[in-house]
Amino acid sequence: MLGMNSSQFLRQALNLATQSLTLTSPNPRVGCVIVGPDEALLGQGHTQRAGGPHAEIMALRDAQANDHSLVGATAYVTLEPCSHHGRTGPCCDALISAGIKKVVATNTDPNPLVAGQGFARLRAAGVEVEVLPADDPLAVQARELNIGFFSRMVRKKPWVRMKIAASLDGKTALDNGASQWITSPEARADGHAWRARACAVLTGIGTVLQDRPTLNVRLVETPRQPHLVIVDSNLRTPPDAPLFIAGRAVYIYAATENDTKKLALEQSGATVIYLPGTRADGTPTGKVDLAAMLLDLGRREINELHIEAGHQLNGSLVREGLVDELLIYLAPKFLGHGRGMAQFGPLTALDQALQLDFSPPILVGPDLRILARVRGRDVF
Repeated sequence: MLGMNSSQFLRQALNLATQSLTLTSPNPRVGCVIVGPDEALLGQGHTQRAGGPHAEIMALRDAQANDHSLVGATAYVTLEPCSHHGRTGPCCDALISAGIKKVVATNTDPNPLVAGQGFARLRAAGVEVEVLPADDPLAVQARELNIGFFSRMVRKKPWVRMKIAASLDGKTALDNGASQWITSPEARADGHAWRARACAVLTGIGTVLQDRPTLNVRLVETPRQPHLVIVDSNLRTPPDAPLFIAGRAVYIYAATENDTKKLALEQSGATVIYLPGTRADGTPTGKVDLAAMLLDLGRREINELHIEAGHQLNGSLVREGLVDELLIYLAPKFLGHGRGMAQFGPLTALDQALQLDFSPPILVGPDLRILARVRGRDVF
């Protein structure tokens, strides 16, 4: 059981980690607070961009910049300090060298390259290590903050969050495809904040052709743009589409090979991946293998995948059990006839429905935001 002050320092570290929400991809969002034997704050920091310093290094630098001795100090960190050479050196070695006496962490790092080795190296050097129980609220909060990273390390694929803007009667567009704008400016800005935290945004070729979107983050500040993923079975994406934006990767998944179109798209900056789906008898479906696509995105270090697609692709992802949670904005209006949220089924019994668990809904402007997790997805 943590003392009151220890819980306070871990909450402070979690607040720091939250500041790196849109920054660290594909690394986890981590915060670190270092206090002296008298529990005076010595240093604090959070993980920077990939390739930059981790939270522990930022906290050590903060303390050293203020000429604080770290001998006998305690580091509170929201994830196990790394023990391997990746884009940076091992954080556990830096803590040991600084004279840290104790490390309190919320969770073990699920990365197989770490996975307890950081704690082992600290203990071998005489550093006391305390790790929260998995069901501790602070441990749960830290995992939720890094749910995409945990998903990629444990399941080898991203955490899939499907964003939908709809009327109260569940319509995402009129029959003629008009959808701008069902929800309010406040809801759209909030949706961009969720885009910003994702590693990649996914859409389908129907949306690309009908809306000619950029699908970048514009309505909130962000230090980086998420990558873009397009499901485009027949490579119909125009090479001059406005979605080709400097500084972000565009991955296009196709089912039918066409090297002429592939070359044109690659010249625009896309990476084209052929992943044709097959039926049980081995015959091609003519569509992209969506499950294989998620595994491929995991290999490309995509932690959180943010879906903004039409009802057909949404339906395919739901039908194949590939969606982890739904982010739904409901506008206080009825549209009657129109396009739904996700086209799948028909079901023959109510117990075949996709079962969801709600988080407490909130109002965003005049609209209701609902976060609904697929039941049974709490696998971390």
